Amino acid sequence: MKDLVKYMAQTLVDKPEMVEVAEIIGEQTSVIELRVAKEDLGKVIGKQGRTAKAMRTILSAASTKLRKRTVLEIIE
Repeated sequence: MKDLVKYMAQTLVDKPEMVEVAEIIGEQTSVIELRVAKEDLGKVIGKQGRTAKAMRTILSAASTKLRKRTVLEIIE
């Protein structure tokens, strides 16, 4: 899951080397924290949050296959 989020974020931003992804694993739920450069934050979130919502939908579909729940947090 961590690699999936990193790949999606790196393709969206201008500074892919600044993308950092951390995963906090729990029993049923994993939290994935995404950090990008400040000037790329708008590209990751998108207009009205559409890009972030799309990323969360893809992540949810992939994590359902593994029978886990995954939450994406975009950190400023």
